[in-house]
Amino acid sequence: MSDTAAGHGGVKQWIARRLTAIAPLITLVFLVLVFSAMSPSFATLDNLSNILRQVSITAIIATGLTFVILTAEIDLSVASVANAVGIVVAWFTMQEAYVNIANLPLPGAFAIILAILAAVALGLVTAAGVTVIGIPSFIMTLAMLQIGAGICAMLVRGQIAYNVPPLIKFLGSGYIGPVPVIVIVAAVFLAVGHFVLTYTRFGRYVYMVGGNREAAEFSGVNVKLITASVMVIGAVCSGIAGMLGVAYYGSAQQNQFDDFLLDSIAAVVVGGTSLFGGVGGIPYTIIGLFVLGVLNNGLDHIDIDSFLKVLIRGLILLLALVINVYAQRLRTK
Repeated sequence: MSDTAAGHGGVKQWIARRLTAIAPLITLVFLVLVFSAMSPSFATLDNLSNILRQVSITAIIATGLTFVILTAEIDLSVASVANAVGIVVAWFTMQEAYVNIANLPLPGAFAIILAILAAVALGLVTAAGVTVIGIPSFIMTLAMLQIGAGICAMLVRGQIAYNVPPLIKFLGSGYIGPVPVIVIVAAVFLAVGHFVLTYTRFGRYVYMVGGNREAAEFSGVNVKLITASVMVIGAVCSGIAGMLGVAYYGSAQQNQFDDFLLDSIAAVVVGGTSLFGGVGGIPYTIIGLFVLGVLNNGLDHIDIDSFLKVLIRGLILLLALVINVYAQRLRTK
């Protein structure tokens, strides 16, 4: 083989191995150009603010899910946990006779603490099932999805709760000047997630566990502890997103966050984080969030049929999965 042919082969291989990073960027640019051409109201600062606000709750959930997927695990309960914890904070805010002998609404801080503890508890149950009992994360989180749904049904009983603590209301629906506070909160979560994954020992261990579990064990990494930790992180992120989502939407009700399961997984996978673990990170998730945000918002701007919108989202996710698997095969060659 000539040097020229070898050089071309090397360039092609370099591009192929970075397909997971290149494809989402190309997709994002393509979507922005198409929707900008089809709708004059799409490429405006006001609409950019709308997109950021629309993806904020997904961003918080996806931050925790990025940790989970980087360890080559999956969490199908994130939306259910978000829904359950959102309902818990509203329920404790309004609850009187059962937990407050003064027969008055609970202090907001107390309701928030109890809701976060509920998220931690759900994460610990998932972690125990996966690491102690040895249940595959897919099956364990599928069961937790049902448990979360059961908690929601038991607390609301078909009703709708409206009250949340003032702090949650401010974080979920308040503004600082023209900037929605929930956008700032989402940015903080993403920034902290990136810092932890990039600059801490725990973050390096997450990549090691996802990249090669056996090698991580031989290197002295407590694989079970890392796996359990990311499950709890995922649950806490989902729970906080659920609390803020109740304020964002103005109410807490059953099945309110069901769509966020697909959106959060899609944001991580479409962005390029490998389903097989060890490759990806928060910057990839950010790109995935923008792809989904631009796609959903742009389809609304061109007034496309709602059923077709669901189909297009599914096709985008399928394409991302194909690219993800293909890139993984290239990396293992």
